[in-house]
Amino acid sequence: MSRRSGNPKTSPGEEGGATHRRHAAALSRSTIIIGLVSLMADISSEMIYPLLPIFLTQTLAAPATIVGLIEGIAVGTASIVSGISGRISDLIGRRKPVAFFGYLLTAVSRPLISFAAAWPVVLGARFADRFGKGIRTAPRDALLSESSTAGNRGYSFGFERAMDSAGAVIGPLFGLFLYAWVGLNIRNVFLLSCIPAAIASLLILTVRERREDVIAGAKDLKLTLAGTTREYRRLLLVVGVFGLANSANAFLILRAQGLGLSTKETIIAYALYNAVAAICSIPAGKASDRLGRRDLLIIGYSIYALAYFGFGMASDVRLVWLLFAFYGLFPALTDGVAKALATDTAGSAGRATAIGIYSGVIGGAQILASYIGGLLWDKIEPAATFYFGTALSAVAVLLAFVLLPSRVDR
Repeated sequence: MSRRSGNPKTSPGEEGGATHRRHAAALSRSTIIIGLVSLMADISSEMIYPLLPIFLTQTLAAPATIVGLIEGIAVGTASIVSGISGRISDLIGRRKPVAFFGYLLTAVSRPLISFAAAWPVVLGARFADRFGKGIRTAPRDALLSESSTAGNRGYSFGFERAMDSAGAVIGPLFGLFLYAWVGLNIRNVFLLSCIPAAIASLLILTVRERREDVIAGAKDLKLTLAGTTREYRRLLLVVGVFGLANSANAFLILRAQGLGLSTKETIIAYALYNAVAAICSIPAGKASDRLGRRDLLIIGYSIYALAYFGFGMASDVRLVWLLFAFYGLFPALTDGVAKALATDTAGSAGRATAIGIYSGVIGGAQILASYIGGLLWDKIEPAATFYFGTALSAVAVLLAFVLLPSRVDR
């Protein structure tokens, strides 16, 4: 029996497989830059977010229904506009110019909140702010998708979500530092938040956009589901139902204060939630590449249902800290994973269009969710807002299990 001497040679097929695995494991330069853009944008956004409900209710004397309306319109506008901007991005075959305009609009509009003397001004400023977010989201995510491979798409989206969540940790803590330790008033913190937003708008210009990588779909302005798969349309139904459960996080902040946390403690608890999301987003994205997206979505939606039930039932302020940490697992397991699944199932449709429609469905549902949450808060009791979210998210879990495939051929 003969024995080969020396190092065994690798066949061409094995070499190709090894190269593909190395390529799939690596993040592209563009993906890393997009992550940094999300980091800076979210530092800017989250510097003001946990202070905004307090500013509205205590400084401007707005009721919880108005807080829900403002945040619902803000989140919903961003998502709905995303569908239109995604279609325009596909139509012109460019991502960066559209995304840059969105980041720039946010940077310009953000300081307007600091000059508000009544809640309608905050509503207008938040609308402009989130309109910019809506413009940039779909082309940015399409650029991210086209900068990755089918084998590491979940990893790439998970990395972007991790950087976004890291910004959501740094932002509140930096805002708290300026507010509580430096002694700036809330209005000045709002004004300074435009600086990282401006940095984000400049960073997006450094991303390398290759026209040959653009998947644009049909060349007309009509926003349709043409070219998408059955699985994609089922995903829209699932995320639409869940969106009706997913009211604004502003209610979590108000709930924490109602249970006894101080303003400083509430901001730290909110930062804890984002820290958990930041830590877990990349592992969740990688897991979805290996194991499939659906099951992670189901786990994430289930965590949301349990966390909201806990916020509804809570009477001990110490439980709030555990609930915020537990709740942080929800965005880690759903945000990037769901976008990757939308891309996987987009079929022949333009990638920015598919992501934009997906975001639009979520946004329309969240406007209703936040308004309903505010009504339940004011007309019944705060706990009712969370029980409503628990019930509908449980329905979304069931729909995801029945309608979505466990794995998608990418």
